[in-house]
Amino acid sequence: MKVGKLSKTDRAEKLHPSFKLLFDFVKRTDFDTLPFGKITVDGDNVYIMNLEIQGKDKSEQPLEIHREYIDVHILLKGKELIGWKPFDEITTFSQEYDKTADCALSEEASRFYVELHPGEFCIVYPEDAHSPAINDGPIRKLIGKVKIYQ
Repeated sequence: MKVGKLSKTDRAEKLHPSFKLLFDFVKRTDFDTLPFGKITVDGDNVYIMNLEIQGKDKSEQPLEIHREYIDVHILLKGKELIGWKPFDEITTFSQEYDKTADCALSEEASRFYVELHPGEFCIVYPEDAHSPAINDGPIRKLIGKVKIYQ
């Protein structure tokens, strides 16, 4: 897991060949003028989910695990907690891995939480089980999806 400010992505961009493409696209795009949903940046290699969602309570938000894509959560408005627990400590799954959705779920508790504010991002890798969108109100965010192997 890597957390940082959108205004300072230089080091994060070196962590994956497509991170610079993603961050440059995010920095130059006004997402309020685009429809919600999937926005393609580089085919299936890099895309963005443009979202406005209602936050959930910690007890309602399961841990997610992905294998094919790295998630880059970017907060635009509101406040968001993202829970974290190492994947290798997960012992039970409420939903086994679904390759089509690139997701497995676990109801186990997060070990800790990070708090995002507008203009901040959180990168989560397959080894990072995470529970996003925790808040008691609306959240306006992007989820960048970056394919691990291209």
